[in-house]
Amino acid sequence: MAKYPPDRFDRPPADLQRVGAHRAPRPGRGWLTFAWAALATAALIGVGVFAMFLINDRVSFSNPFGGGDPQPSVTAEPTAVPTVEPTLDPAVNVIVLNGTTISGLAGQVGDSLEGQGWTVGARSNASTQDVQTSAIYYGDASQEGAARGLSAALGGMPIQLSDQFVVEGESRITVVLGADYAPPA
Repeated sequence: MAKYPPDRFDRPPADLQRVGAHRAPRPGRGWLTFAWAALATAALIGVGVFAMFLINDRVSFSNPFGGGDPQPSVTAEPTAVPTVEPTLDPAVNVIVLNGTTISGLAGQVGDSLEGQGWTVGARSNASTQDVQTSAIYYGDASQEGAARGLSAALGGMPIQLSDQFVVEGESRITVVLGADYAPPA
């Protein structure tokens, strides 16, 4: 390799403060980059949240403190909600599940229901033994009358329309006994 004689470019001035072939970075510029990044992040999050509210129709630009109609609104008389009459339906298969640690509770309740004319298909323990609230679950609105009748037979246990215990092709109502269960008087 050829060797060239030294010239003025081989001796840089001493006050240049070079780092390698580059100049030293200027101090104090990192906070400005961080501030721009934080501002951009906040703006993107704000736009995203606003867009989600618009998509879900949850944003309303009405006055939350009233100020709309100065005249008081007339409230309609509450109408009675029609309820289905409780019935005894022996065609409905009743499943009794014990969700407590009391041994044999499902059998006792099942025997009591059979004595009242209900068809009890199974008496068993629930998948968990720490159920707190007893309830009657029915899977079809046409079973509401039977569920209300079953509730009356069990001392007013709450009923709930749910597909949690539905088995396709079976007409059944499931009674889940919880820690709050008390036998009817």
